[in-house]
Amino acid sequence: MAIARPAEPYPDPSWWGWGDPGQVPVLPEAVRKLLTEGLGVRAGGARPQSLDDVALPDIRLGPAVLDELGAVVGPAQVSTDPESRIRHSAGKSTPDLLRLRAGDAGTAPDAVLTPASHDEVLGVLGICSDRRVAVVPFGGGTSVVGGLAPEGRAFTGVIALDLRRMNAMLELDEVSRVAVLEAGLRAPQAEALLSQRGYTLGHFPQSFEYATIGGFAAARSSGQASAGYGRFDEMVVSLQVATPAGTLALGRAPKSAAGPDLRQLVLGSEGAFGVITSVGVTVRPLPEARRYEGWRLESFAAGIDVLRALAQDGPRPTVLRLSDEVETALNLAAPGELGSGGEGALAIIGYEGTAAEVKERSAAVARVLEAAGAQLDLDAGEAWARERYRGPYLRDALLDAGALAETLETATFWSRLPALYEAVGSALRDALTARGTPPVVLCHVSHVYSAGASLYFTVGAAQADDPLAQWEAGKAAASDAIAASGGSITHHHGVGVDHRPWYVREVGPLAVGALRAVKAELDPAGIMNPGVLIPRE
Repeated sequence: MAIARPAEPYPDPSWWGWGDPGQVPVLPEAVRKLLTEGLGVRAGGARPQSLDDVALPDIRLGPAVLDELGAVVGPAQVSTDPESRIRHSAGKSTPDLLRLRAGDAGTAPDAVLTPASHDEVLGVLGICSDRRVAVVPFGGGTSVVGGLAPEGRAFTGVIALDLRRMNAMLELDEVSRVAVLEAGLRAPQAEALLSQRGYTLGHFPQSFEYATIGGFAAARSSGQASAGYGRFDEMVVSLQVATPAGTLALGRAPKSAAGPDLRQLVLGSEGAFGVITSVGVTVRPLPEARRYEGWRLESFAAGIDVLRALAQDGPRPTVLRLSDEVETALNLAAPGELGSGGEGALAIIGYEGTAAEVKERSAAVARVLEAAGAQLDLDAGEAWARERYRGPYLRDALLDAGALAETLETATFWSRLPALYEAVGSALRDALTARGTPPVVLCHVSHVYSAGASLYFTVGAAQADDPLAQWEAGKAAASDAIAASGGSITHHHGVGVDHRPWYVREVGPLAVGALRAVKAELDPAGIMNPGVLIPRE
């Protein structure tokens, strides 16, 4: 097939919030009442009125280096203007947004480069390695763990390598059902190109509207339909990676016994070893039918038992998630319809496939749920499907109102899940209450496996005078609880800078040493996203 590209470029997200500013909701009266009477929120959050209100560090890279880089990608593809630098200065965590809203873009790169090919990326990395310029690979900018804020002061400068021009579907092997996609292709663009040929990737995380194929691979993303389609790393069959030491071309076959699978070394590496430039992924035929249901269970604990039975013994739906009692009551399964969501725990269950498959699986799952006393709420399932990308916009509205709102996630085995749930919730409540800002803590099971599941927490509180220190205390307490309870510090958000201390504790010093050895081989000058994932010595 001929190389296919999107018909139109994808719009940039808001620089002070999540995505399209026009999608930020007006908070319902019930939520405003909860904020003022329940959480003690008093003042609205500040937001810069324009980019001119944001302070930028001086550019450290000299004209000679910028000209040298421009000779590789083209002078027009090297940007040092304030807007480009601010837009590439941070990800989308609440601390990232709080800093930008306070007018602080201190982590901004000196320049933003937009290469058009793997060879151009190699050329840029060669120059940066020679000149000791730190490089931040930049896809959709949706990192929520400090993955775009490297420790760059020890280098002569920092550049962001924006892959938006590398946005083609290079190959579609319909016999093998494998597509090769460039790393800068946004998820909606990838789905549009695949759907024109009758296929889907089936990967729909909450970041879907802005995240890129390369970002999915670099962070081991997991989509909301993972119960049916699997995690993104399970879809990857090949990778091309540009490193300062040369090219890695990985994946000659779907599976191999030719030594350790080096694809797994790159997946989740967060730009610490090099730049993922293209990804080969398995694709599936577009589903003929889709159906999303809500099921109400007596309690979160009872719902977890049902989810485990479906995950282990089947039948397994395409989408399988469960909100606890607090999240159900606030109706976060449908952020556009906030308010009283009823009692108990709400499960969202979805099916995709042929009409016959959807009918058969939904009937079989219904028998399991009804035996557990669950009640069908079809409207709740359809509302979730309609609103499933709106959650981050609710955070923008809450920050505007003066609330602190953030999320964190973890995963563990089924046997440890109840204790992990209690430990993390208690740690968040105790840490933030001790700072005079008692929170509301919500949770849902977001992804399930035969052996375990992930927990996704949402936290709301009144902003303290120093909201960055406030959240740092809450996040540290939650992370300590995760470590003590046998959970992983992250299930799909990644490590970045924010999770690094607990990641080091989780894998141990020998594993960190092995990663440093790999980095030394592929990135001898240490320029790739320094300090992200792997602590600098």
